[in-house]
Amino acid sequence: MKEKVVYWLTGSQTLYGEDVLSHVAAHSEEMADYVDRFMPVTVKYLTTCKSSDEVVEAIRKVNADDNCIGIITWCHTFSPAKMWIKGLKMLQKPMCHFATQYNERLPYATIDMDFMNENQAAHGDREFGYIVARLRMDNKVVVGYYKDPDALKELASWCKVAAGYAFSKTVKVCRFSDNMRDVAVTEGDKVEAHIKLGWQVDYYPIGDLVDYIGTVSEKEVDALMEEYEQKYTMATKRVDVVREQARYEIAIDRFCKDKGGYVGIVDHFGSLHGLNQLPGLAIQDLQSKGYGFGAEGDWKIAALGAVMQYMADQKGTGLMEDYTYDLKEGLCLGAHMLEVSPQFAAMKPEIQVHPLGIGDKSDPARLVFEGIMSPEAVAVSMVDMGDRMRLIVQKIELVQYPQKMPNLPTGGLMWKYKPNFKEGVAAWIYAGGAHHTVVSSVVTAQEVVDLGNMWGMEVVLIDENTKIDEFKRQLIWSDQIWKAKL
Repeated sequence: MKEKVVYWLTGSQTLYGEDVLSHVAAHSEEMADYVDRFMPVTVKYLTTCKSSDEVVEAIRKVNADDNCIGIITWCHTFSPAKMWIKGLKMLQKPMCHFATQYNERLPYATIDMDFMNENQAAHGDREFGYIVARLRMDNKVVVGYYKDPDALKELASWCKVAAGYAFSKTVKVCRFSDNMRDVAVTEGDKVEAHIKLGWQVDYYPIGDLVDYIGTVSEKEVDALMEEYEQKYTMATKRVDVVREQARYEIAIDRFCKDKGGYVGIVDHFGSLHGLNQLPGLAIQDLQSKGYGFGAEGDWKIAALGAVMQYMADQKGTGLMEDYTYDLKEGLCLGAHMLEVSPQFAAMKPEIQVHPLGIGDKSDPARLVFEGIMSPEAVAVSMVDMGDRMRLIVQKIELVQYPQKMPNLPTGGLMWKYKPNFKEGVAAWIYAGGAHHTVVSSVVTAQEVVDLGNMWGMEVVLIDENTKIDEFKRQLIWSDQIWKAKL
């Protein structure tokens, strides 16, 4: 992400004279350089805008720079907001308004009107904020001293989201199957997703992949098997089955790269003509390397998973499914047939081979492990409501398995719902949340909400403050609001 750039634009005007403007520029560059040290991206001071023409020129540079993923605006002095209108209407990148100051404390003993005129951030913030609100623009506001760790953490979080938003526009999903028959929630408008989110979702017959599998050499399989031996514990003597999965992984990876850089993969256990096994270990290891995956044709989760993996730097993030409850303890066991990412492993995963009860194929190899624990995690679902996409974000707590499950032949996670089991489950169902999710112990709920806001998407948050009666009313209000907007 450090290759990506966020430009720092300072607002001022010519009224204050050259001495003040030289201070404004020097302060802005110093502040941007300091902030840059704590960001996952590169923050660069671009210019101080003093007129409409200068704003337009700056925004043109921002829009034309492919490495630029957004801007940070700051009003050192009072910056008349009408001069920002033309430029902001041209802006094609996300914007964060940093409500900060060069000085943390007031110089009480010496403060005079010269100081007041030069340091009018409180004044400028409100003028700038008004015009952004009037233009109905999405704008993240971060408040605090520019050296304050909390403010820097919030700013870094926004930069990570802006990078994810930019990455989203490049996402391509390769589908080797259609949606599972009669399943509603995995459906969605792929054209609308391309328009709104930038996601390109393409279908290829499974036979095209089978042809690629046939070209994989034994030498290539040997090399990937050595990688498996280093990363995982080989807990099966059926090495030929594991080698088959290695062959699938090499072929899928090569196919995705050859066909134009797909970062999301979709398959389906009911569409495997020409394959001996359902890809299990292959998909799991590909997720560990950054691919998003959607099961049973769920292209939305494959794309969302790729974006969140990018934001999480390929840590603690991947496909998950609410599988079964422990009603006594108020827990949910999340898993999938095979394809749970080893990013969730609390131990060194074991490669095991077990029968698969569906799909009518031979026994597939897969990674088996107990999941990580995390007091702060999120489960994220995206569903098509017919007239719009809805992003559903739920805070969860990842916990240890209460007891060992020696016969469970898959990786899994155990979690508690926020605000509690009863209301957490009910809220998810009321919102229409899918059974497929992307779970992350790295990406925060606020970051997903910010991402949804950048997308201009309806976002539903379920957290520790959720109350069912209020939540149901919010869904009704949201439905009416979004229908009116559309």
